Amino acid sequence: MDDVCGLPSGGSVPIAARALPPEGAPPGLPPRVVVTEPAAELIRELVGRHGPVMFHQSGGCCDGSAPMCYPDGEFRVGQRDVLVGEVDLGATQVRVWISGTQFETWKHTQLVLDAIPGRGSGFSLENPTGKRFLSRARMFDAAEQEALAAFPPRTGADLEE
Repeated sequence: MDDVCGLPSGGSVPIAARALPPEGAPPGLPPRVVVTEPAAELIRELVGRHGPVMFHQSGGCCDGSAPMCYPDGEFRVGQRDVLVGEVDLGATQVRVWISGTQFETWKHTQLVLDAIPGRGSGFSLENPTGKRFLSRARMFDAAEQEALAAFPPRTGADLEE
């Protein structure tokens, strides 16, 4: 996998972190989620202010389609929500969830969590920072899709509570 994420404008953004591989996965298994350097910086800033955070990517309309950042545990994960990955950012691990129906639509893509200047809306923690999180995607090739099929992601129903 590349160390940069290509942008529609032709530029690129450095990848700062990748989701940890599932237990028992081979080292070459592509991560279902990666975090760009701008997103990692913003996450670290938010963790410094609010403590541990989590993300949920829904399939809603408007800003409901944006990745939403919450204090860890504040958003109640549903049984059908899918854990796209756990990203290790050094001092903190961040879980990235997606709604089950949205995962079915996006399962052939790698979620690229990015941050850009601007202001989103809704309840996401980054609202007052002048930056907003943005989802990008990279399509998995056929071999990557086959490899990932052997390691299905966990769902909210798998959580211990």
